[in-house]
Amino acid sequence: MCTVSPSSPSLLSPSFCCCSRMGIVSLNHLPTRTTFPPFVSSFALYPPKTLVTPVTHHPDSHHKCKRKKKKKLSVNAVLQWNRRPQYAGEPPRVVVVTSGKGGVGKTTTTANLSLSLARLQFNVVAIDADVGLRNLDLLLGLENRVNYTAVDVLQGECRLDQALISDKRWSNFHLLCISKPRFKIPITFGAKALVWLVDALKSRPEGCPDFVLIDCPAGIDAGFITAISPANEAILVTTPDITSLRDADRVTGLLECDGIKDIKMIVNRVRTDMIKGEDMMSVLDVQEMLGLGLLGVIPEDAEVIRSTNRGYPLVLNNPPTLAGLAFEQTAWRLVEQDSMQAVMVEEEPKKRGGFFSFFGG
Repeated sequence: MCTVSPSSPSLLSPSFCCCSRMGIVSLNHLPTRTTFPPFVSSFALYPPKTLVTPVTHHPDSHHKCKRKKKKKLSVNAVLQWNRRPQYAGEPPRVVVVTSGKGGVGKTTTTANLSLSLARLQFNVVAIDADVGLRNLDLLLGLENRVNYTAVDVLQGECRLDQALISDKRWSNFHLLCISKPRFKIPITFGAKALVWLVDALKSRPEGCPDFVLIDCPAGIDAGFITAISPANEAILVTTPDITSLRDADRVTGLLECDGIKDIKMIVNRVRTDMIKGEDMMSVLDVQEMLGLGLLGVIPEDAEVIRSTNRGYPLVLNNPPTLAGLAFEQTAWRLVEQDSMQAVMVEEEPKKRGGFFSFFGG
């Protein structure tokens, strides 16, 4: 079985405090049977909260004679900030989110990473470079506010700040769409036009953004070449299946030929039950096949469909979901240009017991 090794101590002790690069987790008087999924290495991206659960007193306590009202004692499972991630590199960092194969989660990854970075107080601009089939505005719940696009800016019909859609939830996040779905893209729009737009974002009076995330269309045609032209980093989204890995390997070669050397991958829609049953390739197998740095592992989560239909990204859910927490951790690593390592964990064979074990059954 292959899992992702979290940089945290054993979660089976009743009380512990875990310190890692990404945060501090303080869990006091936690039940011994409490476990956490292997996808999350630490929980440090939400404001301080205290979860209150009832605590039962032992009957042999020294308060036998006096009967007092049961008090609600807090079990301190505190998820808190301990520091802001250190920004690595020089702004703006232009990151293209690509895969080659469609349907692996590029747009979902772009939406959640963008808002995660905005929540970490970074200025973020997300560009939907999928001209004919744009969906990033739907996932962000901003589809009704797209009045101007990048094509309108290039044609002189509006200013760049008019085409940038500001999110009401996070004022430091903006969305820029290339064109409207029903309009035909001009033939003159290409790699040079997108590079000009990114350069214009750098020279805005409001300041240079910290991150520019480009949602790349599927395939390796002209839309792909246009999307990767201004980027200096790439996030390769893949799933643990052979078709996605084959396309991802091809896209990796094209990115390297274009001069993009900083390439990291996100393994999406991972199911541990299928990995245990050897019906799905493990994260370690994927990393060995592609030979790329592992930026994050996103588990399969039914909440993704609900959040997509509502136009409400996973990272804003309260309480957080497994996939939302994994996206938060991925955003933290992206800020610090960090990566994680998948390791092989050998499981002990199950011990058989009972009456028939005496006969070798």
